This record gives sequence, structure tokens and C-alpha cells, in this order.
Amino acid sequence: MKNMLKTTVLLASLTGLLILIGKSLGGTGGMIIAFIFAIVMNFGSYWYSDKIVLKMYRAREVSAAESPNLHRIVSDLAMKGRLPKPKVYIVESGMPNAFATGRDPKHAAVAVTTGILNILSNEEIEGVLAHELAHVKHRDTLISAIAATIAGVITMLASWARWAAIFGGFGGRDDDGGNNIVGFIVMAVVAPLAATIIQLAISRSREFAADEEGAKMCKKPWALADALEKLEYGNSHYKSNIRDVQARENTAHMFIVNPLKGGALQSLFRTHPVTEERVKKLRAMHF
Repeated sequence: MKNMLKTTVLLASLTGLLILIGKSLGGTGGMIIAFIFAIVMNFGSYWYSDKIVLKMYRAREVSAAESPNLHRIVSDLAMKGRLPKPKVYIVESGMPNAFATGRDPKHAAVAVTTGILNILSNEEIEGVLAHELAHVKHRDTLISAIAATIAGVITMLASWARWAAIFGGFGGRDDDGGNNIVGFIVMAVVAPLAATIIQLAISRSREFAADEEGAKMCKKPWALADALEKLEYGNSHYKSNIRDVQARENTAHMFIVNPLKGGALQSLFRTHPVTEERVKKLRAMHF
């Protein structure tokens, strides 16, 4: 019930933002178009956001024959958590990370990068996947996927606005007499920050809750703590390869640790709790 309320509030806020952007860019006509577009996006996000995110990262579903160890771990954890077994995906990227998605436990998927498989032990991978299945169990995956999908749309609109401004798309006045340059300012300045704001709407406390539930599920809080330390170091020192799938700002909140490097500004708009705090809590757990 709590997550359903959170999802409803988030969708309502994003709908309002899209309508405001439509009003700024095209007056009454733009507002109506934005409203219709928002309805389509809200419907599509609920049913297809997981598929969009998986496709965005070029995630490849793997069978039990292709990746028996991963499937064994996921199957064991799903049984312990009393969950349907989710589909298993691999993302071709040296970035060590993982995420879960799906609108409910019956339609869930877990994805790990090739990078995480290269640096973690089996027990640490178990800890990570337990954390992701905890998100599935708490139904955090729906709101995360919706936030990622709609934040991506807002970012795309911002990009369109910049190009339109370059080619004179905001030179005139709209049908309500408003100067369209206001629309450009909204899109070019406010919209790029929208993805970060949306991520912040996803409570950081859900990560602590998933850590705790995941630790209970695998009975190895120390393994998850070790994994988080390795992943924090691995992501901060990760050197991008041109062939690797790259993390995106609007989906950073979905990963187990923040995949993006950044300075003071990113720390201010942090999408995850400080890893040291998470590790400290995990090391204090005993089962």
C-alpha cells in the first residue's frame, strides 16, 4: 500500500510537470498534447517500463544452461524469500553493478553486469542478488522503473528544446501571448535536473531496507557488506570502454550502488545512502 501511494504521487507529479512543460512550449494546444502524452506514458510505464530499461542497457536474458551459477543462486534466494523466480539478465559492461526491475514479483527480472561477475566471489554475488530480490519483494522495482522511464522522456524533451532553440524554434509567441523563450528556459535549465529530482523522490531508506531484507534472505550480511565495498571502489575507478553499455543519469537510482562518478553536486543530489553507512549497518547484523 505504501509503495502504491508513492507510485501514485510520483506519477501525478510527473504528469503535472509534463503538462507545465507543454504549456510553456505551446500554450493551450501544447498543454493538451502534453496531457494526452502523459496519459499514454503513465500507462506505458506501468506495463512496459521494465522492458524499456532492460533494452536501454542491452540486457541479454541468459538460460540456466548458459549461466548455471547465476540461476542456482537466484533460484535458492527466490525460494528462501518465497518469491517466484525472476528472469536473469546479463549486461555487457565492465562497470560492476546490478539492478532489478519489473512491475511485481511475478514479472520481475534481475540483471548483473559482466564487470560484477569478474570482481565478486559467489557469496558476494549472492549478497548482491539477495538485495535485488528484496527490492522485488518490497515492490520497489515498479516505482524505480517508472521513474527511470519518465525521467528519460523529460531529459529527451530537454534535448529537443535545446535544438529547437538553436534553430529558432522559440523565436515567436504562442497562442496565449506568452513568449516561447520561457518554454526554452524551463526545458533547458529545469528539465535536465528533473531526472535527479525524480531519483530523490525515491526514498534512500529503501536501500537500507533492501540491505536488511537481503541480509536476512541470504543469512550472510558480511558478504553483502564486502560486495558493497568492492562495488563502491570498482565503480569509482571504472574506466569506460567504448564497447561497454554506459550508465545513465535517469536510471542511476536503480543500481545497487551509484554507477556515476561525480563531485560535490552529485553528492548533494545523492540517489543512494553513503556506502560506508550501509556497510556499518550490515556488519552489525548477526543471524
